[in-house]
Amino acid sequence: MERVTEEPVRQVHDRGRGRLRGTEFFSRLVKEKPLGTLGGVIVLSLLVVGIFADILAPYGYNDFDLGVRLTEPSTAYPLGTDNLGRDLLSRIIYGARISMYVSLGASGLGVSIATIIGVISGFLGGRIDLVIQRFVDAIMCFPGLIILLSIMSILGPGLVQVIVVLGVLSGIGRSRVVRSAAIAVKGNVYVDAAKAIGAPTSRILARHILPNITAPIIILFTVNMGTAILSEASLSFLGFGIPPPTPSWGGMLSESGRKFMLLAPWMALWPGLALAIVVYGINMLGDAVRDLLDPRLRGGLGRYSGARVKSRG
Repeated sequence: MERVTEEPVRQVHDRGRGRLRGTEFFSRLVKEKPLGTLGGVIVLSLLVVGIFADILAPYGYNDFDLGVRLTEPSTAYPLGTDNLGRDLLSRIIYGARISMYVSLGASGLGVSIATIIGVISGFLGGRIDLVIQRFVDAIMCFPGLIILLSIMSILGPGLVQVIVVLGVLSGIGRSRVVRSAAIAVKGNVYVDAAKAIGAPTSRILARHILPNITAPIIILFTVNMGTAILSEASLSFLGFGIPPPTPSWGGMLSESGRKFMLLAPWMALWPGLALAIVVYGINMLGDAVRDLLDPRLRGGLGRYSGARVKSRG
């Protein structure tokens, strides 16, 4: 009888995870996913602009001069001014900081909640899974925008309120993805072996479940970033998001942007263009990350299985 050693089992376990080293991941991202690389550059630019907005912006976001109101793009004001004489370039730069806060904060909170709910529901199963999923079904039955508007009308507009509401609601809805991944990993042999030797549930979750669902969690985080930015823009456009005078791309499209759209089209053009570029870049980066981290899409298991079959032959 052929002797089974621990090393092949460990190799199969690691291959099953479909992990990529950091250098290998970025190398394959640049070589195989040019649109994903472009998306990464856009996301990185958003972070840099948001962090250094105070340095990059030529004016304060609320510095106004009624003498230059509705000025067309010029050398002094590269993107023009709004109805109060405020520099649009400065306001868009500060708006990038708001989008950075919302995307990172809401995505981080949402992924954390989704991981907790999904792992508990998928791993424990039974009545706990039944109760949790019926609660998730109840939340997902309502249109997302209606729930957002209802909760924000109670809490009031504000950056913290937007981040918390978007994070909690997205975390509850996205928990289905984490639950599916946890159920798939739960059926593997090494999880049954850990249970057989009496490993506690906390150790199984920390050593076997969470490391093997890292890829979908990362993908979920990148996807949620674009959704959070669009949701915040929708709330600000409707007057339930970031209150003025704090610049938000969605808020800049609302009120004065709609009112003076025909007289000064650049007031709606530049915020809408910035919003479209950032969301496009985040989506492209998310698709590339999904293709590289999912072993079924990048062929990790297929190459390994083929090598095993060839060696046996």
